[in-house]
Amino acid sequence: MISTRSAFVPVRTAHPPFLPSRPVYCYEKLNQIEEGSYGVVFRARDKQTGEIVALKKLKLDEEKQGFPITSLREINALMTCRHENVVGIREVVVGDTLTQVFIVMDFIEHDLKTLLTLMPSPFLQSEIKTLLLQLLSAVAHCHKNWILHRDLKTSNLLMNNRGTIKVADFGLARRFGDPVGVGGLTQLVVTLWYRAPGILLGAKTYSTAIDMWSVGCIFAELLLNEPLFQAKNELELISMIFKLLGPPTPSIWPDYHELPLSSSVTVPPQVYSLRQKFAHIITRAGIDLLSSLLAYDPHQRITAEEALKHSYFSESPLPKHPDLFASFPSLAAGEKRRRPFDSPSAPQRAANYKLLNDFDSVQ
Repeated sequence: MISTRSAFVPVRTAHPPFLPSRPVYCYEKLNQIEEGSYGVVFRARDKQTGEIVALKKLKLDEEKQGFPITSLREINALMTCRHENVVGIREVVVGDTLTQVFIVMDFIEHDLKTLLTLMPSPFLQSEIKTLLLQLLSAVAHCHKNWILHRDLKTSNLLMNNRGTIKVADFGLARRFGDPVGVGGLTQLVVTLWYRAPGILLGAKTYSTAIDMWSVGCIFAELLLNEPLFQAKNELELISMIFKLLGPPTPSIWPDYHELPLSSSVTVPPQVYSLRQKFAHIITRAGIDLLSSLLAYDPHQRITAEEALKHSYFSESPLPKHPDLFASFPSLAAGEKRRRPFDSPSAPQRAANYKLLNDFDSVQ
């Protein structure tokens, strides 16, 4: 006979209740912001509180095998990676049918890609450091929680009018500690211009280093005010990477010849132009950080935690406080668009480099 005093059963009210999802009709759609591969994003208003939110309708119409794994991963990643520099998830709401599922997230005024085309002048060095620190902080937090984003790019970085960046769009995210199926991890990840060379050459396994390569491309894009590798296809992208970083020798990338597609790629002669391309834009410490982010060997590529401690962020000009950033009209909120500005040429950036640094040091 089991003693009733040996076990304690909490009363029913001590357990959190399972509540149904609220209907999407609790929100009033205001305008469509964008449409991507995994959903359509709207700006909406909470009818009860009046708060403005982002409402992402998941694409389920063509799904034959139940709820898509990509959507489950996105919701799980957003809930796991709660951080000041990751877009906040509020709830999941539903419509009248099984194909009407919406993720409710914080509304952020800008995406960085659009903002770069609207700004009257490029970001200052001190501002770039602030943005990069926030991005690295978010990526470090995701990696600490075993989440690979797998699609970091400027259009997936949201920025509010208080100088704060939020990493968004976790549609390709997954846990890198989960078991890998037959054939390895999918290679259909990361938008082409931000894709690491290992994936381009057919690597079947990868880790947090693929996100760090994307961070390096974003860092370069903030400096140049245009994407670093504007390739039309994978072959052209590999060629552009080789021309910027030089040939992948065994000393700097020991596993290169073991990659499935390495034998089909022509390696150019010794060329290395990264230092020349950025010497008039950033300091030696900045070039060192960029080189560490764009290292060929994923095992040698700098981690987010290591990058946060890099000397680039402690030298003059120091990172600017986010509250001192300028504000801009938000296309997502339907505000009036300003005339886009022409990207400054390399000679013009070189001429302005000292002036920008002098201005930053006074801030």
